[in-house]
Amino acid sequence: MTPSFLPNVYQVTPNPSEPPEFEPFLSQLRATLESGIKLVQLRAKQTPLPERIIVARKAVRLCHDHGAMMILNGTVDDALQVGCDGVHLVTNAMMQLSARPTTSILVSAACHSAEHVAHADRLGLDFVTLSPVLHTQTHPESTPIGWERFAQIVAGARIPVFALGGMTPDMLDTAKRRGAHGIAAIRATWRADSDA
Repeated sequence: MTPSFLPNVYQVTPNPSEPPEFEPFLSQLRATLESGIKLVQLRAKQTPLPERIIVARKAVRLCHDHGAMMILNGTVDDALQVGCDGVHLVTNAMMQLSARPTTSILVSAACHSAEHVAHADRLGLDFVTLSPVLHTQTHPESTPIGWERFAQIVAGARIPVFALGGMTPDMLDTAKRRGAHGIAAIRATWRADSDA
């Protein structure tokens, strides 16, 4: 996949917390997709595995019905099992790899340093997130890298990098000027029922 096929806004979902049917979460995902989002990462790490597979299957159908791609934050096997367009690897999992884990779906990873981005480049991953760029409510304990350091890291990258951490839609131009392909967000682009 080349960067031209990747949307500039990457929605990372909040953790679904309403098993077993997940209707409030799916309703919010539907509203988010209807707002124009075309790339979604299902982040359900706190959801037990059987329920995670159930919600992932429902979410991937919903994404595909709206012409969007869905990436599963998890394992390649789980992503393939539910029919996702790709898998998003946590940093530790990505750093343990010596080769790209699959060529049948997209592979992205979470990066927090120049070393991480360089390793993702060597593996030939499709894209990465680099975070936290700014202070974020999702991870308040994390120290932001800031735009200057973000730009330095991205300058050496051959793969698309999404800025993550404190991003809002109005920061897209700023992110692109710093070398990002686009922005990734959890809260700022997620459509809660009250927003729809």
